[in-house]
Amino acid sequence: MATALITGSARGIGAAIALRLAKDGFDIAFNDLNEGCFENNDIVDRVRALGVKAEIFCGDVSKHDVCEKIANDVNEHFGSIDVLVNNAGITRDGLLARMTEEQYDSVIAVNQKSVFNMMKFVGNIMRRQKHGRIISLASVAGLYGNPGQMNYSASKAAIIGMTKTIAKELGSRGITANAVAPGFIRTPMTDKLTEEQKAAMLAQIAMKRYGEPEEIAGVVSFLASDDSSYVTGQVIEISGGLSM
Repeated sequence: MATALITGSARGIGAAIALRLAKDGFDIAFNDLNEGCFENNDIVDRVRALGVKAEIFCGDVSKHDVCEKIANDVNEHFGSIDVLVNNAGITRDGLLARMTEEQYDSVIAVNQKSVFNMMKFVGNIMRRQKHGRIISLASVAGLYGNPGQMNYSASKAAIIGMTKTIAKELGSRGITANAVAPGFIRTPMTDKLTEEQKAAMLAQIAMKRYGEPEEIAGVVSFLASDDSSYVTGQVIEISGGLSM
């Protein structure tokens, strides 16, 4: 049985990806900041109900040594890490003139440094296996920028560059690396927006609706499958036509 490790997977897009990959037959290694992230949450039970194994490996993936431990623990428990999904991320929005150093540094640490950490330690495991899929969550903000999100846009743009680099470094070992760049996806964060803010966003989207977490998960499922065996170093925008 193949194993997928998904960071930031207690809720939202990460949880949707976990559920989809479990349906595809992957054992699931969940990760989030702490056990509290999984309280009042049935995602692990829902995955196990599909007949695959699922375990939680908590830890702050912005920390180098924590990621090393998570990678080693997951590999020891399941025997391999076949898919890595770098999903963990936060926002600390604000216009540049008012953005604090802490706001900038915290987003870079969680969104970007975590990807470096996991690519390094899981990449080493995949290199020894001579196979693997690395899939990272970028964003349309990393492609086009977004006012009030200098830190977030920078972190997601970096993920795109990191993905292309690791694709070149590990391609000869049977490892692919790709990124997906979601647009406006229906999550608890978008639910908090005012009706005016929602209308302004929807006006920019050709399909005139938000995306669903499951639609991101479907593309990740393809990138994790054998059907994508000759796809690497790519960024797939999932935005309902936002950029057109």
